[in-house]
Amino acid sequence: MAQATARHILVDSEEFCIQLKDQIAEGGDFAALAQEHSSCPSGQRGGDLGSFGPGQMVQEFDTVVFSAAINDVQGPVKTQFGYHLIEVTSRSD
Repeated sequence: MAQATARHILVDSEEFCIQLKDQIAEGGDFAALAQEHSSCPSGQRGGDLGSFGPGQMVQEFDTVVFSAAINDVQGPVKTQFGYHLIEVTSRSD
């Protein structure tokens, strides 16, 4: 079964999510920004969600994680929880 590892930053607004993505694109540290701004408890671990399989995350999140390029920040991705920046750090089939 496919497995992926990913990290994310969860915020309340699309605008703020875009601002954070711009900061990362300009060299900002993903983990540090997650620790400072993410409303998810994973933020304390730099946004690290560990390893998971298809169907363990909400559909919008799953779709990105199991299709996006590795180490490429995706988002904003809207889910019932808010707006995410997602970086897939590894994936195996």
